[in-house]
Amino acid sequence: MSRFNRQFATLNAKNEGAFVPFVTLCDPTFDRSFEIICTLVDNGADALELGFPFSDPLLDGPVIQAANNRALEAGHSTEDSFKLLEKVRSKYPEIPISLLLCVNLIFAKGLDAFYQRCAEVGVDAVLVADIPLLAKEDYINAAKKHGIQPVFICPPNADAKTIQGVAENSEGYTYLVSRAGVTSAENQTHAKNLDTLIEQLKAHNAPPILQGFGIAQPNQVKEALQLGAAGAISGSATVNIIASNLDNQAKCLAELAEFVKAMKAATKQH
Repeated sequence: MSRFNRQFATLNAKNEGAFVPFVTLCDPTFDRSFEIICTLVDNGADALELGFPFSDPLLDGPVIQAANNRALEAGHSTEDSFKLLEKVRSKYPEIPISLLLCVNLIFAKGLDAFYQRCAEVGVDAVLVADIPLLAKEDYINAAKKHGIQPVFICPPNADAKTIQGVAENSEGYTYLVSRAGVTSAENQTHAKNLDTLIEQLKAHNAPPILQGFGIAQPNQVKEALQLGAAGAISGSATVNIIASNLDNQAKCLAELAEFVKAMKAATKQH
């Protein structure tokens, strides 16, 4: 049983949803990023979704683009990100860890070598943001060969065939995008058909659905759970806290701790 499967089973038994923060690895530096990730886990994150620093992200809005740039300017590479993952995994043997990244980073290392390295450092799942289902085979094969769960995105405008493909090919969890456009904590208008998408994904036995994009407040976590999602992912709102406190790590960690506690509290069904 994978760490994601175990975690969702545990949360179900407690009648809780999952809160999953996203940050970019090595933002703003390797050591500070490690402290940030520890703070997220220690204050209630149920899983981690982590990005690798990349110069040309496609899905990311200005907040996460800036995080990528900070990590790159600090001189951190993909190999540094793997070393940081290894350090996180050795401290937290049970937390589910997923990577959300662009395909160029995988190509640069080579498909097989990339997934092998993921397995070595204890990554559980990989979501490649810019690979459509049409081009999925090589990625799924490389992931499964190394025991990594492939995850796919269900966009708000998905047709029946896409919904089925996402449900049948995702493992660990399913990423449901709240709305069209790029990541942002400011844009909180969510698509009107999310409940229908969730129903259709579940009809195809999709893995637990995590809703992402524009999740910045506890009430949005509650709304995602009410729609039938298993949890919520918050990226830009989490990264915003890092960006606002670059000159004060102690304040950064304190604000992140409060944010995670509040978002996690919203997953507890009363």
